[in-house]
Amino acid sequence: MIINKIGKITVYVKNQEEAKDFWLNKVGFVLKLEQPMGPDFSWVEVGPSEDEFTTLVLYAREAMEQHDPSKIAHPSILFSTTDIESAYEKLKQSAVEVGEMLRMPFGSMFSFKDQDGNDYLLREDK
Repeated sequence: MIINKIGKITVYVKNQEEAKDFWLNKVGFVLKLEQPMGPDFSWVEVGPSEDEFTTLVLYAREAMEQHDPSKIAHPSILFSTTDIESAYEKLKQSAVEVGEMLRMPFGSMFSFKDQDGNDYLLREDK
């Protein structure tokens, strides 16, 4: 098999520090890597845990706009949890904007927004 894992998902953000604060302090992710990329930007990776392979790269939107403006469209990202009710309450308590809980035959899920208003889905997978 050529591809066996999803390694990184890039999210283009207006402010890397605000994005890092959102993912670390509101969602509960951990900082996996942070290193300078020139004088104004950093390479920032966050993930659900130290052991998780897949990470989000919080890439400066401004840096990509200078390089290739067509690349900054927001990706569709669906996260997974084993306890949707607890996750919903924790995000609400952290002042994260969440949508209403959707209970479908194939699973329960809800949307939430990050500090830039980007939409994500969180689905329960048991």
